[in-house]
Amino acid sequence: IDIRDMDTGQQMKDALQLCIDGHKDELGALSRDIWSCPELAGEETHAHDRLVRFFSQDDRGWTVQSHYKLPTAFRASWGPVGGGGGGEEEPVLNVAFLCEYDALPGIGHACGHNLIAEVGAAAAVGLKAALEKQTELHVPVKITVLGTPAEEDIGGKIELIKAGAFADIDLVLMAHPAQQDASFLPCVALDELSVKYYGKASHASAYPWEGVNALDAAVLAYNSVSVLRQQLRPDWRLHGIIKHGGVKPNIIPAYTELDFYLRTPLVKDLCDLKAKAEACFRAAAEATGCQVELTYPSHAYYNILPNVTLANLYEMNGKTLGIQFPEQPANFCGSTDFGNVSVVVPGIHPFFYISTSALNHTEEYAEAAGAEKAQLYTLRTAKALAMTAVDVVCCPDLLKQVREDFSLAKLKQEK
Repeated sequence: IDIRDMDTGQQMKDALQLCIDGHKDELGALSRDIWSCPELAGEETHAHDRLVRFFSQDDRGWTVQSHYKLPTAFRASWGPVGGGGGGEEEPVLNVAFLCEYDALPGIGHACGHNLIAEVGAAAAVGLKAALEKQTELHVPVKITVLGTPAEEDIGGKIELIKAGAFADIDLVLMAHPAQQDASFLPCVALDELSVKYYGKASHASAYPWEGVNALDAAVLAYNSVSVLRQQLRPDWRLHGIIKHGGVKPNIIPAYTELDFYLRTPLVKDLCDLKAKAEACFRAAAEATGCQVELTYPSHAYYNILPNVTLANLYEMNGKTLGIQFPEQPANFCGSTDFGNVSVVVPGIHPFFYISTSALNHTEEYAEAAGAEKAQLYTLRTAKALAMTAVDVVCCPDLLKQVREDFSLAKLKQEK
């Protein structure tokens, strides 16, 4: 179904583009402000307050809830508007845009989450302008913006899912900076494993036989995992660091700690990788006489479920704006807590180019995320997201297809 042939839809798309262009300076300042004050996961007080102020302006008409279910999360709502005259009991289509805004330790916004926040805000105000242009819709439409903190650490979206923040949402959209534009990349499932070894301290020169060396356990475990990798599937990932290795060379370490990430294309495969990794860590404890403690300190991130209809609509709209979609990379091993959202609500998580070939999680990418050159691509992406939402709210058949794609993807995930 080509919604571009529908006069109503095109008028709404024209209106949202004009709106976003009219607010480009304000949106750029919002992004730059968040970029200039990078905050770690769960500590995004400045970004939270800045976005709350953006949506709380008197002339905007948004209902804003600060500190929504999490200390640095927020929710902004507008609508409903339109509908077929079914009265108060008529179902409302709630379209949500997500904002991320946490930074990375030491390198700031090296994953461009300031731009994710800008895309979410821009797309929301753009869709609002489009709905104000056309109120005769088949179902009342509401817009929700969710500020979702701590993506880089604990998975704030997962906490919000558990708290019921997505219970009334029908469609969810966000976009993430990358090296190219893509309507979908197969982000993989992720779990974090914390490994702690407990030994016995002793003088490393005078009485080494009295000690139980926890660093030996850590090193042995690290090397065992490295050997294990040659036997893993090509699309599995197992990587980590020795977080704590001792305090002084002449003291046999009584305590060491490692952090590892485990990734598989599908969340169901994580169990197999966990079993293999845990065997390495337990064997190192057995070999050195240490005690070992294995914990999973954060939520498992699910792989993103694809939605073919939304991806096709996004590409169609993006191409009208000049976005090019090169061939998708054969392997993409990033992870996001949006994967968990994609299991409970139909949604889309495209990626967008920001005028740099630098890789995410580098100082060069952090610099690019705050550069003026990124603005053209960021706002263009926001327009494409909002236009995709317009397609769905204007056409009941498209909404039906989106929901069917969602159900099918869930069935495949469970097999």
